[in-house]
Amino acid sequence: MSEAGEGGGRVAGSPLPRRAPWSLVAATATLCLVSATSVWTAGAAPMSREEKQKLGNQVLEMFDHAYGNYMEHAYPADELMPLTCRGRVRGQEPSRGDVDDALGKFSLTLIDSLDTLVVLNKTKEFEDAVRKVLRDVNLDNDVVVSVFETNIRVLGGLLGGHSLAIMLREKGEYMQWYNDELLQMAKQLGYKLLPAFNTTSGLPYPRINLKFGIRKPEARTGTETDTCTACAGTLILEFAALSRFTGATIFEEYARKALDFLWEKRQRSSNLVGVTINIHTGDWVRKDSGVGAGIDSYYEYLLKAYVLLGDDSFLERFNTHYDAIMRYISQPPLLLDVHIHKPMLNARTWMDALLAFFPGLQVLKGDIRPAIETHEMLYQVIKKHNFLPEAFTTDFRVHWAQHPLRPEFAESTYFLYKATGDPYYLEVGKTLIENLNKYARVPCGFAAMKDVRTGSHEDRMDSFFLAEMFKYLYLLFADKEDIIFDIEDYIFTTEAHLLPLWLSTTNQNISKKNTTSEYTELDDSNFDWTCPNTQILFPNDPLYAQSIREPLKNVVDKSCPRGIIRVEESFRSGAKPPLRARDFMATNPEHLEILKKMGVSLIHLKDGRVQLVQHAIQAASSIDAEDGLRFMQEMIELSSQQQKEQQLPPRAVQIVSHPFFGRVVLTAGPAQFGLDLSKHKETRGFVASSKPYNGCSELTNPEAVMGKIALIQRGQCMFAEKARNIQNAGAIGGIVIDDNEGSSSDTAPLFQMAGDGKDTDDIKIPMLFLFSKEGSIILDAIREHEEVEVLLSDKARDRDAEMESEEQTSSENDSQNQSAEQVISLSQTFDLVDQESPDESSVHSHLEPTSPAETPDATSISPSGETSNPTESRETTSLDGECTDIDNQLEEQSETEEDSSPNVSWGKKVQPIDSILADWNEDIEAFEMMEKDEL
Repeated sequence: MSEAGEGGGRVAGSPLPRRAPWSLVAATATLCLVSATSVWTAGAAPMSREEKQKLGNQVLEMFDHAYGNYMEHAYPADELMPLTCRGRVRGQEPSRGDVDDALGKFSLTLIDSLDTLVVLNKTKEFEDAVRKVLRDVNLDNDVVVSVFETNIRVLGGLLGGHSLAIMLREKGEYMQWYNDELLQMAKQLGYKLLPAFNTTSGLPYPRINLKFGIRKPEARTGTETDTCTACAGTLILEFAALSRFTGATIFEEYARKALDFLWEKRQRSSNLVGVTINIHTGDWVRKDSGVGAGIDSYYEYLLKAYVLLGDDSFLERFNTHYDAIMRYISQPPLLLDVHIHKPMLNARTWMDALLAFFPGLQVLKGDIRPAIETHEMLYQVIKKHNFLPEAFTTDFRVHWAQHPLRPEFAESTYFLYKATGDPYYLEVGKTLIENLNKYARVPCGFAAMKDVRTGSHEDRMDSFFLAEMFKYLYLLFADKEDIIFDIEDYIFTTEAHLLPLWLSTTNQNISKKNTTSEYTELDDSNFDWTCPNTQILFPNDPLYAQSIREPLKNVVDKSCPRGIIRVEESFRSGAKPPLRARDFMATNPEHLEILKKMGVSLIHLKDGRVQLVQHAIQAASSIDAEDGLRFMQEMIELSSQQQKEQQLPPRAVQIVSHPFFGRVVLTAGPAQFGLDLSKHKETRGFVASSKPYNGCSELTNPEAVMGKIALIQRGQCMFAEKARNIQNAGAIGGIVIDDNEGSSSDTAPLFQMAGDGKDTDDIKIPMLFLFSKEGSIILDAIREHEEVEVLLSDKARDRDAEMESEEQTSSENDSQNQSAEQVISLSQTFDLVDQESPDESSVHSHLEPTSPAETPDATSISPSGETSNPTESRETTSLDGECTDIDNQLEEQSETEEDSSPNVSWGKKVQPIDSILADWNEDIEAFEMMEKDEL
């Protein structure tokens, strides 16, 4: 630690001043852990300097790979799309919702990477990058951006770049031409963000137009009422630094006002804050509280604001919140959200990846034991899945499978190493490097993980990956002499940008309103005004940290230890492992026999639903009963995952030939593969039945479907297999008709056809699904008129005289290739019903239709009994809770699926053509209502 750092650090028993000097806290967040950096536990062998240098050089090469590809393939775009090797420009790519609010057409990745270049000793590249920013970046774009993201990434990036530019300028070798241009850009951006604070509460609007501000018609924003706590509470470091650098006090004043308001609105009995707050009334909109997404950096900035600005009120507020966190949210090693009004009641049973920053903040606080515990728990999850899933359950199953290369765990790893000197954390960092190179590295950079279970990628490399990940990893392995400046003279923002600690003594003209003591009587005994030293952190025991970690080594594996044993036994005995819910097929006799052995009955109901019932006393053995209970729990778990994805909107099948002339419009379900009719011209053609009618093998009548839209029956094979067979026969489209007689879009929810878990990019034709009632209309029309022409589209075309005058010939299909997302959706959900019985464990799993809004991705058993197996798409629905050995074994199993009712007769005439004409108005009105509601 630098001399300045040593002046601020104290040993145990030495009180901290109520107003901390700028040197109180080193940038490495070792607030009170001055002498701890030389301590290491005997549980891990020290890493040689040669190996540390090797790993450090590896980090440099990885950064070059990411940064170089961004500059070559993406700049001046905001971010790199590493799978397609091009830049992501707002408005030119399909919208990703709120994620895109970080993009402002201001070369985001370049600005976010500025101070990383200096930390990694790339001073020449830094100088070139600064010149590019000054030459190319425009902050006056007509684009709506997130105030929070723009502050931490762009404003923070400019200030971090300025901080290190003036440092290099003072050293006399680089940046001699620099005249505070980055600071002037930061000031310009700060003024552009200020209109967002024009609310009665002082909390900023969540979004702002860089060119037009708020509320103006051309601004396209300013109508929002809610913002997240972190969004409003993560401004003080950047805004205060801007005020201290420039002397313009308005920025710090606005940020302080927002923090004051959040503090006033805390729940007084629990001292917790909610996730989302109304920016006008101050009412809590989401009343759950945790340390992850939506709140995380609010707590971080309270403590770091005290460090940077030396204001006691920020430390007092942080300590008050921290006491509540440890009292209610911390359930070592877990950190679970609670309700702010009922803090003893958990709000959810899963944790999100953003809480991985918290152990690092606890290091800054000086509370090491819980930091070690939570960090170790997170590391065990990473060792199981290679990355930290975006969310995972309390029993360490995957809840959200994505991983956008978040750096929070690396951040905490670095801070814990600086606090303890334990080489164990160097090994953790080494694992992170290996996983990034093995699983995320692609030719054009590093790609985010779409699903940590399958290893699938997403065409995304966020700017924070370069701003934070490489910075923390390099610093983890770097010695003091490897860095060209003293890192401990700076503090990290939440985006890992560096702000100099000397700002605390610069331009201190801000009027401060200490609202802390107005609302709570502070007892200094509740606050830690002294710094612990290594004797307190590791009380005369070099194995202290290891003793904390050791009980957590198998905390993840313990969620399914018997499964591992069973798999090992299966290998020895030659038997198959227990049946998993994701592999279950209702038409597989072997599976039905296994269910019977586990005491699970499968009942086909008259309305097409399938009911699963378990009676433990009917199982063949206690182990089989346990397997049955686990199977039912897995089914329920799979159904809960349906809430993660949105349904595609319905499509239309319009009969345009004589005598219909477009007046009959049938509501059709979309396919998650093949041509996307919402992005391409509609497909028009005559219809023809395929042979075999189920389309599950090579067609025997290719001449009949050549250049036409093939009709195929649902059942006996995967939808994607049907599509491939008719496409190979020359069909220009396909309509799958439900085999469940009597089903109708009037009573059933929208049905989507999923892929087969494989690459479906080879399917180029559009595929739509019709229920039995709608399908019979086309079949009856064929019987009466022989040639029937239909239009497949995202919505119906106008029905006018021009359509009636058109010749009954097939129009040329103008479809383009469209890659299908491998996302499996379902049209049913599981409903758990408990039946009380003193003699048996009975769990009912009802698989019923749900509304489109309720049916994202998971497994389903359709009304006809068809099982949409999660193995169709391991990218989104593979069960996330099994142990690794089970996963590996199951991946070798078959992914073939069959429908359960293949023997439906299609020769029966369901509805005569006369009655069809009578139903025209009803069909048209239903479709118009569908369009109006934008289903």
